Amino acid sequence: MSPTILPPAAKAVIFDAYGTLFDVHSAVARHSAAIGPDATRFSEIWRAKQLEYSWVLSLARRYEPFWTLTEAALDYAFACFPQVDRSLRPLLLDAYRRLDAYPDARDTLRALRGRGLRTGILSNGDPGMLDAAVTSAGLTGDLDTVLSVDAAGVFKTSPRTYDLVLQGLSVAASEVVFVSSNRWDIAGAAAFGFHAVWVNRLGLPDEYVELAPSAVIGSLGELV
Repeated sequence: MSPTILPPAAKAVIFDAYGTLFDVHSAVARHSAAIGPDATRFSEIWRAKQLEYSWVLSLARRYEPFWTLTEAALDYAFACFPQVDRSLRPLLLDAYRRLDAYPDARDTLRALRGRGLRTGILSNGDPGMLDAAVTSAGLTGDLDTVLSVDAAGVFKTSPRTYDLVLQGLSVAASEVVFVSSNRWDIAGAAAFGFHAVWVNRLGLPDEYVELAPSAVIGSLGELV
């Protein structure tokens, strides 16, 4: 076990959900043939707007469930691509509730728990979304806790969201390894004091230099 990725003081490994444990583009991928040649871009806009709405609301000191933002972002994607059949909307939303977990997610969670570490999720997703995603992926028994920012009434990267981990697990920030594929999320976790591990699957350039990750990996499996 690498001390750089999982330090000796670690008691819990907490994961972001969307984009980290679950493939956010798998919903569109299931219906790519029906969407047509713009499927990839359609999915990218859906995801980008979903996140943008969360940041704008947080800065405006307003809050709506993440599912509401997911629906609004999908409607924006349809508006950008009027040639895409809007009758796909309920199918895409249903698919988003049952996103594919990354192939190494379950084995990684089980290996971490086998080493005596508690595992969990801290996500922008509201409780209903997370319950559906975790259940459909068969990860329920591999997680000690599933935390939603809904309890804080604000989205990441507010410090109030990361504090939910400390409250929920009765640990110190220095005892938490926080894992995310979203660099902005890693910046927030690092600022809060977590040992932040960035899953950089796409080999993207680094940013937020002053809020650097503690470690960078290419897949979840590299944690163990």
